[in-house]
Amino acid sequence: FEEAAELLSADPGASTLSMSASDTTTTAAAAAGGGGEDVKLDLSEDEQGQEESSELLGGQKATGGFWTFEYYQSFFNVDTMQVLDRVKGSMMPLPGRNFIKHHLRSNPDLYGPFWICVTLVFSVAISGNLSTFLSEMGDPAYHYRPQFHRVTIAAVVIFMYAWLVPIALWGFLTWRQGAERQIGGYSFLETVCVYGYSLFIYIPTSVLWIIPFEWLRWTLILVAMVISGSVLVLTFWPVVRDDTKLMAVATVASIVVLHTLLAIGCKV
Repeated sequence: FEEAAELLSADPGASTLSMSASDTTTTAAAAAGGGGEDVKLDLSEDEQGQEESSELLGGQKATGGFWTFEYYQSFFNVDTMQVLDRVKGSMMPLPGRNFIKHHLRSNPDLYGPFWICVTLVFSVAISGNLSTFLSEMGDPAYHYRPQFHRVTIAAVVIFMYAWLVPIALWGFLTWRQGAERQIGGYSFLETVCVYGYSLFIYIPTSVLWIIPFEWLRWTLILVAMVISGSVLVLTFWPVVRDDTKLMAVATVASIVVLHTLLAIGCKV
């Protein structure tokens, strides 16, 4: 640069030549002659390496079609700390803290909801048998008979609620999102995930149903229903509040009513 400055000061009228990076690359390739193809190959390999690195840093995972095992494996890609954090968040809902935004963080899973539903099925069935036995234990005419049909009933009711209700809600919100552009929404997997984790509070509640006091059992189910329902309302209200007032209230009311029916059904 110093030599160029001296030449310009000596002859201000001299013409200058500007070369861009692309021109330099082209000139270098032309000068290399037959080796231009090798240079191009190296550059393409570098670009591929950069793309692979960006995918790793961005946490993106390539998955196959829905008929492959890898496709479903991604739905269970969570560790113990993530599951515990989501369980804790479902048991301590706080105003202004959206469960999906604060706990799922764009990484919903089916591992937690699946095992929560399975555990709840057996806890409700076993606790129901034990509570009946303890309530009738003082009656001489009572003969204990295991009620295995409760497992089937609990499984049908809980899994239908944990899957069919989220499907219906997700479909409705998707439809409203198309009708009202300002309406937001969640993915299907996020909707199923929040419904699954919201059921965790019923597991310890169902275990406490073996205490032979009917007023305590109804108090426990009422507390669990309020906590679990609060998770759903705090999560879906920010999505539906921009809709018309009638649709927003009707949507939240439907969520609460269906959740109340599930709680009463588990108790009965």
